[in-house]
Amino acid sequence: MAGRANDARGVAERLFAILDAFEGPGRRSLPLTELARRAGLPLSTTSRLAARLVEWGGLERTADGELQVGLRLWRLGTRHPAPGALRQVARPYLDDLFELTRQNVQIAVLDGLAALYLDRLTARDSVVVLADVGRRLPLHATGVGLVLLAWGGEELLARVLEAPPRRLLPATMTTAEELAPRLARIRREGIATTRDEMTAGAASVAAPIRDASGAVVAAISIIVPSERPVDPRYELAVRLAASGVSRELARHA
Repeated sequence: MAGRANDARGVAERLFAILDAFEGPGRRSLPLTELARRAGLPLSTTSRLAARLVEWGGLERTADGELQVGLRLWRLGTRHPAPGALRQVARPYLDDLFELTRQNVQIAVLDGLAALYLDRLTARDSVVVLADVGRRLPLHATGVGLVLLAWGGEELLARVLEAPPRRLLPATMTTAEELAPRLARIRREGIATTRDEMTAGAASVAAPIRDASGAVVAAISIIVPSERPVDPRYELAVRLAASGVSRELARHA
């Protein structure tokens, strides 16, 4: 019995590794060889387990034979109650911020060592970014991520540094000497800004969203082109939107 349980646990861990391979920035679909490399599994094992996931609906095959996350996983993810409630409360404020700026507007929450994007509005001519709904991006390189990291405590920062964080672009900060004073400034000023750190050509302004107890539970941001100075009115607009969502969360609580 113990051997059978260990075998089942091993299969589950390999399945999780395959699904985890789709997280983070990069392509939405992967060829089998790249999926095996990211999962750290033999090609034959990856092929067999991926076929089972396709059969179940957790993965799908694209027209060119690559693999991508399937609709069944997406449907299950939307059943989580907390993100849905936060999106519902925040959406009017996201709409207002979008109408005011006509730039990318988004909201994210902490998910492990990443920022999970719950909602996003984007204009036709706005800067192209990686923050699709449902995507997880690094805390240290995004505006919303830095806000969540700033109020996440010393243990979270230690875990991020232990990972360790990648220098995605020359401006990305990855060391304790760089991040610690930056996070202290974010807590002091109540706003986080980035420029060419996650995506070349993109700058962001982000502010914290708090629950009824005052704890930071999410972050809202605007993404603008980095080729010109950020309009100072955007910072005020993001602060007001975050404050509005915080008030609504307190009222609903």
